[in-house]
Amino acid sequence: MIMKLKCTGALVLVGAANLFFNGAAHADVRLPNLFTDHMVLQQQAKVPVWGWADEGEEVVVTFRGQKVKTKAKDGRWMVKLSALKAGGPDALTVAGKNSLTLNDVLVGEVWICSGQSNMEFPLEKSLESKTDIEASANPAIRLFKVPKLKANAPTNDVKGAWQACNPRTVGGFSAVGYYFGRDLQKARGVPVGLIDSCWGGSPAEVWMSQTALACNPRYETEILGSYAEAVKRYEESQATFELEAAAARTAGKPISKNATPRPPWKPAELYNGMIAPLIPFAIKGAIWYQGESNAGRAEQYRTLFPDMIRNWRQDWNQGDFTFLAVQLAPYMAVKDEPTDSSWAELREAQLNTTKVLPKTGMAVITDVGNPKDIHPTKKRPVGERLALAARGVAYGEKIAYSGPVYRKMEMTGDKIILQFDHAGGGLEVHEGALKGFAICGEDHKFVWADAMVDAKSPAKIIVSSPAVAKPVAVRYGWADCPVVNLWNRDGLPASPFRTDDFPLTTAGKK
Repeated sequence: MIMKLKCTGALVLVGAANLFFNGAAHADVRLPNLFTDHMVLQQQAKVPVWGWADEGEEVVVTFRGQKVKTKAKDGRWMVKLSALKAGGPDALTVAGKNSLTLNDVLVGEVWICSGQSNMEFPLEKSLESKTDIEASANPAIRLFKVPKLKANAPTNDVKGAWQACNPRTVGGFSAVGYYFGRDLQKARGVPVGLIDSCWGGSPAEVWMSQTALACNPRYETEILGSYAEAVKRYEESQATFELEAAAARTAGKPISKNATPRPPWKPAELYNGMIAPLIPFAIKGAIWYQGESNAGRAEQYRTLFPDMIRNWRQDWNQGDFTFLAVQLAPYMAVKDEPTDSSWAELREAQLNTTKVLPKTGMAVITDVGNPKDIHPTKKRPVGERLALAARGVAYGEKIAYSGPVYRKMEMTGDKIILQFDHAGGGLEVHEGALKGFAICGEDHKFVWADAMVDAKSPAKIIVSSPAVAKPVAVRYGWADCPVVNLWNRDGLPASPFRTDDFPLTTAGKK
């Protein structure tokens, strides 16, 4: 079932055929650059193959004995190959007035790797990656890196080419994407294709279509309307900067590059330039590492992020494909006392998305952050946990693929007892007593709490504080930079959470 975006009026579905074709007819049959030697096609699914040709020209696509014909209309054409079995390599041919042959084509699992800088972060800069790069040669893993492109309207092609994974090609590829693909390929034993499409600093709304954003009156005001205001402020700042720069040049003084105003992100511009041209390429799912740029609007992200996923699923038109996210890592100063936190609210929005949408999952990385660096370099465990989530969510393997997730609470006298899903073989404390738990009474003032695993039930935590006689709520890891140590015995950390529904500090932010 495809979960549709909610609109006040009729929903405008973006049809795949209209999304990626807008060019004139070409004399020769032509393919988008997503179709090159060394590519991976999605197994066990209908596989669209498309391109351009003269009006009315017959186009024949041949692959593994399948021969599918169609005729170009309005300069474009599309066929769909029937479900394929994993394996290869094989050759794919496209014939019209001319003939094209793609060699070394594999069939396996195709995943999109998208988000902002922590997904873009290259393997060559990842912690202790030298040995991994040297050992990366694997003909069963293929890489495609989407060039950065901002566009005002959906584009129909993307520059680039598929490459086999090896020390020469993998260093500049997404570290999280590579580690995810490496573990997934090893576990599933089939070829894996990774499409890296990300841009540092990007907010979620630039990865959504204009249609999807216009569906929601709130986004019309808070995102589309705010962009118009931001452009005006940028233009005013730019004019002021140019005057000051001219005066500095006249006076022979240096001009600080840091003073140059930056244009605001335009909603939908990366969807148009870096997602639209990938549709409707058959995929198994997507991994996503983003949220830092939306942390100040975490309450809005509670709907924006699920709507972005709905947007992609809807436009791809291949059902509820798996979507896996990385929860934000700890960052900024460690606080001595429990406080409100926009980053904690963003993590909660990410967690909630896994509860409101099917076929979603999340990698928790509370143990791999760096308080002084928004780009923690420990990317291997991030990719590895995403691969575990894929195996559990996308492929239905009976494995532990998530850390403990808060389920419900029970108040008993001066204590609160917490119950968890994904406790696996039981809850476990790393390094000493439990940390990161806070508790409050009816005054909503949180204090650090004593917490322990229930000796009678290894899936429960007992929380209390001598300063709170009648507790009403508990929070765990509720901080920009949480210091926490609750895991399950399967080696996965617990997600930060809160049991309350007190007002969010980011409500109404835009």
